[in-house]
Amino acid sequence: MRCPFCGDQDSQVKDSRSSEDGAAIRRRRQCEGCGARFTTFERVQLRDLVVIKKDGSREAFDRAKLARAIGFASAKRDIPFEKIERLVSGIQRQLETSGDEVRADMIGERVMAGLKTLDHVAYIRFASIYRDFSEASDFAEIAEEVGEPADELPAPPGKLL
Repeated sequence: MRCPFCGDQDSQVKDSRSSEDGAAIRRRRQCEGCGARFTTFERVQLRDLVVIKKDGSREAFDRAKLARAIGFASAKRDIPFEKIERLVSGIQRQLETSGDEVRADMIGERVMAGLKTLDHVAYIRFASIYRDFSEASDFAEIAEEVGEPADELPAPPGKLL
């Protein structure tokens, strides 16, 4: 494993632990060149996925990109990191078992389903980008979908003088 600090190829595993309910192995490593410590994760990858974008272009599935999108939606929410990691791993496993190619909208729908059970605010945030909200009424519709009537939502703040 290449050291992220100095680029040296040699590192020593100091500690290994199971994480994400046994779906990954977390390893603490120490670089033999510079002595820096860093963490790596090993996960089972069933197959190389290709994502078919809305415009028809194709790109390799990127777990980190999926995790970032969910992270943005759940920013400043009280959601434990482990739950987000489990959601990302679950979505990835579902996609890997569905075939070698997956449509981008299928990924978005799975993220929305997962966030809806995890946190309603994160769900609405993700939906606003994924479904490309253009009007305030779009937010009211999605809020009603998660069980919060629009007339009970807090009023937007007024203008500051």
